[in-house]
Amino acid sequence: MKEGTYIRSFTAKDGREVVLRAPKWSDLDDMLFFINSLVDEGAEITAIDKVNRDDEIDWVASLLSRLERDKMVSVVADVDGRFIGHVEVNPKSGRSSHVGVLGIAILDGFREVGIGTEMMKEAESQAVRLGLEIMTLDVYATNERARHVYGKVGYRELGCLPKGAVKNGEYIDVVLMVKEIA
Repeated sequence: MKEGTYIRSFTAKDGREVVLRAPKWSDLDDMLFFINSLVDEGAEITAIDKVNRDDEIDWVASLLSRLERDKMVSVVADVDGRFIGHVEVNPKSGRSSHVGVLGIAILDGFREVGIGTEMMKEAESQAVRLGLEIMTLDVYATNERARHVYGKVGYRELGCLPKGAVKNGEYIDVVLMVKEIA
């Protein structure tokens, strides 16, 4: 998929118009703000350290290259021209190349209005286009909101890695969820 490709738009439950599209180079500064805001918030994501602009440039370059070669799925949520969410699916390799690993994050202030649900549905649609059949994701056991959303769109809990993550010096179990999409 080419960078910046428009996918579709919808109205969130709070009335805001949301555009789903492929990421583009001009998102760089918004992406940097996005990840660092999530780190500052202490969001339930794997990243714990802020990112500098040079590292973000490398990450975006790799993302856009893989996206353009259809080696992954990457969908951005945009509200009023502002980057507010990102979902990606990375296919596994070899004998597991039919399995994709999903990751999603949304800025605070844009959650619980249906944006994440629509982003996940679109990521699954794009994953099927790439030939993926099964999606997996990891979620912290403490992240009830995300687990609810994932369950609502058809993911089921498959197992748990006890003490699979550490947050603020405390161990957190990591739950593996899975969904057959094709």
